[in-house]
Amino acid sequence: MSFREKLDAVEIEPIVRSQMHAVNEQPSVATSSYKTLKGKMHLKLLEKFDLAALETLPPEVLRQEIATMITRLLEEEQTAINDIERRTLIRDIQHEMLGFGPIELLMADPSVSDILVNNHDQVYVERRGRLELTNVTFTDEKHLLRIIDKIVSLVGRRIDESSPMVDARLPDGSRVNAVIPPVALDGPMMSIRRFAHVPLRMENLVNDLKSLTPQMALMLEGLSRAKVNMLISGGTGAGKTTLLNILSGYIPESERIVTIEDAAELQMQQPHVVRMETRPMNIEGRGEITQRALVRNALRMRPDRIVIGEVRGAEAVDMLQAMNTGHEGSLTTIHANTPRDALSRLENMIGMANLNLPHKAARQQIASAITVVIQGLRLIDGKRKITSIQEITGMEGEVITMQEIFAFRQTGVGPEGEVLGHFAATGVRPKFAERLRTFGVSLPDSMFDPGKHYE
Repeated sequence: MSFREKLDAVEIEPIVRSQMHAVNEQPSVATSSYKTLKGKMHLKLLEKFDLAALETLPPEVLRQEIATMITRLLEEEQTAINDIERRTLIRDIQHEMLGFGPIELLMADPSVSDILVNNHDQVYVERRGRLELTNVTFTDEKHLLRIIDKIVSLVGRRIDESSPMVDARLPDGSRVNAVIPPVALDGPMMSIRRFAHVPLRMENLVNDLKSLTPQMALMLEGLSRAKVNMLISGGTGAGKTTLLNILSGYIPESERIVTIEDAAELQMQQPHVVRMETRPMNIEGRGEITQRALVRNALRMRPDRIVIGEVRGAEAVDMLQAMNTGHEGSLTTIHANTPRDALSRLENMIGMANLNLPHKAARQQIASAITVVIQGLRLIDGKRKITSIQEITGMEGEVITMQEIFAFRQTGVGPEGEVLGHFAATGVRPKFAERLRTFGVSLPDSMFDPGKHYE
């Protein structure tokens, strides 16, 4: 089971629930006659409906109006159609007018964690960490482009030939990336990272997903409560944001939190949270607001902690300075394959700020600001694991020194492709244990015994 398998979908409206069985009734590939009929009915509805008046109706009433009108039109046209096709037609046109077309049913499926639209007739989904080809298709490239435009316009973004790439988010928080020609060679394409409406908790990672052990969870909880600066590292889909959300849940409600993101994904549970999001430049090439500008502004907002969704550029300098100047307990994520690579990437990002800092000075900034690096990994069987927790202990010459506290050791691959392995303590007692004790968090010495294995 993957991190995202436990995602709870947004409350599916009753009419959608009643029609979910129609997915299996629809042919695996819609016939040309069905597509023609759907397009014809859609156009007739647009002609008959007063769209301005419809906007004032509740969604459930509007769905029923659409269903009634389609039934009436089918009778007027004397179209030969059975009950299954009629229900499917009503559902599809409702999704076209009120939702996101063919992908609406995928959005309502709680087992789907990613939706990957490669072109108008090829849509993949990720379930339980594995990719599957679906029978969902769009009518043509114009149809797909219309849905993409509908999605990005909801958040005030635009996509056209002059700006063919866009990052946006759906009303439920799901993250969307879309690319259209001339950048996309085979037509418009889109990827959607689903959003967890009921956030995962640490016990879900420990008991259900087996992503880490109770001992590791206890230590991470203590680190968050003790205001230790942490960096969560990993590749795409490794569960970095999921873990960031969980760790932020241990921040006391009395603290003021400022979050900074490219696309809002964080789900803070505390009452005193201030959220900020970057903005791309407009069509005139102006108005861009970068993460670095937001980090600088956050320092003037009296934050107790700063949480950055992902550090990826020159804002790394301001983030490290904030961590070094009283904003302890700050959290962020970074794309990297190992904890050591994460520190190298941070050093490169400092160089992007054009401060001309010597390498040693940049590494000293990193070593003094960050205490713990947590490495996540999506394994070949789709499962996510916390593969390493390392402590930064300081500098030796010009090298940042680190020591591993816990690790996941892969021992092989099972007959069905599942990864075999275990978590193990390295035998190192971390230096931050004293800080945790001052915050009332006591870790038993036995959890750090060398060679101790945890399933």
